[in-house]
Amino acid sequence: IAHSPKKAMKIISSQAGWAEQDPEIWWKHMQLSTVELLKSVSIPPEQISAIGISYQMHGLVCVNKNFELVRPSIIWCDSRAIQFGDQAYQDLGEKFCLEHLLNSPGNFTASKLKWVMENERDIYHQIYKFMLVGDYIAYKLTGESTTTISALSEGMLWDFSEHHISSKLLEYYGFDSTLLPPLINTLGLQGTVHQKAADFLGIPKGIPLSYRGGDQPNNAMSLNVLHPGEVAATGGTSGVVYCVTDKLKGDPLGRVNHFAHINHSKNKPRLGVLLCINGAGIQYNWINQHVAPNGISYQTMEKEIEQIPIGSDGLNIIPFGNGAERMFGNLNTGSHINNLHFNLHTRAHLYRASLEGIAFSFVIGMEFMAELGISVESIKVGNDNLFQSKVFSNTIANLTGAEIQVIETTGAVGAAKAAGYGAGIYPSLSEALSQQNIIERYHPNNQQIEFYQASFESWKQDVDKLINSYKP
Repeated sequence: IAHSPKKAMKIISSQAGWAEQDPEIWWKHMQLSTVELLKSVSIPPEQISAIGISYQMHGLVCVNKNFELVRPSIIWCDSRAIQFGDQAYQDLGEKFCLEHLLNSPGNFTASKLKWVMENERDIYHQIYKFMLVGDYIAYKLTGESTTTISALSEGMLWDFSEHHISSKLLEYYGFDSTLLPPLINTLGLQGTVHQKAADFLGIPKGIPLSYRGGDQPNNAMSLNVLHPGEVAATGGTSGVVYCVTDKLKGDPLGRVNHFAHINHSKNKPRLGVLLCINGAGIQYNWINQHVAPNGISYQTMEKEIEQIPIGSDGLNIIPFGNGAERMFGNLNTGSHINNLHFNLHTRAHLYRASLEGIAFSFVIGMEFMAELGISVESIKVGNDNLFQSKVFSNTIANLTGAEIQVIETTGAVGAAKAAGYGAGIYPSLSEALSQQNIIERYHPNNQQIEFYQASFESWKQDVDKLINSYKP
């Protein structure tokens, strides 16, 4: 109903592969969206029963003893810490990492903090607590610094085998465990809104915060994807396929990552196997901002795309321009436009080739997942991202053979329902999520599959050449 900012939030990138944001700007946009929401509904603020948070995963937020920020947040798509994660994987050993962390430490939050330790020592010594993005927003709401198992697993800080914070990784990186906030449940009372936050947001003091989850686990939960074998996907700034499993087993090649799902527990494991394409919606947004005429809508672009044939008349765009791509060993290749012909291709070809390149990236990622025994037969998606595009959704359906179900919900709706369960309004999470309306289904079209397959193979050949050119 309400959102802020109205356009994608700016990412500070002072060097190639770097990505930062000011957490205070997140908090300001939370105020703006809350004010807009309260104006647009007839519900008095006094009737707000609970708050849930969905947040961008993997970010690093560092504060001093006064809980003042000591530097901007190093966010999810920042690539600067890869060398530290790779070295940790080598030193700690594949066996330990895949059995305990279920991943390589990679470019995740713990490795980002190691980068700060090694490159900004004065700042590092000011740090009293480091948090994930959702932990920081929760602190701003409640005045209490806490974290969750789901959040710690995003940072490679949770030992799934021992079911506690990974003391071995903390020791290896040289971090004191007191830098981490206290651990609480993902679902359940996490504090209440304090007076300063209430005044800032225009809501009553004392409202319970009863849920927080990273954007991708939250998206899956919002689609009622909670049990092994169920699959969700989203096409926002990044592109994600998220499959729930109960198997504590990592990918030796690191192409996909395993995180604690919203409903994970020691005795009933629920993990999200996450395939991430960093360069997804951000590429299509770039095309909209820098190639399309000023002010043109995505709906207008879609109409123009529909006039261009499958395969964009041989034009291929590789969308890997938003930092290191995990599914290709954290290579940072940048985006590439291939086979552009000035007398043939138009703006509309660039629109379609951009969407197709993102869709093809999803497909190649799902091929990697199939190699790990993860079968994708049905995919649930929300109606608020790239899957609103028929061209995009049809491309994936035809190349994977999977049915795509577009559900009338969003991550914000899911977070609100989970907060209702966490506050005791719903008797179970399943009941909170039970009413789901399928507004569209996409199935393979047997008459078009060969055209999609031919264009995908052409694009994949360009990707293979690009990836091989970066290998030693």
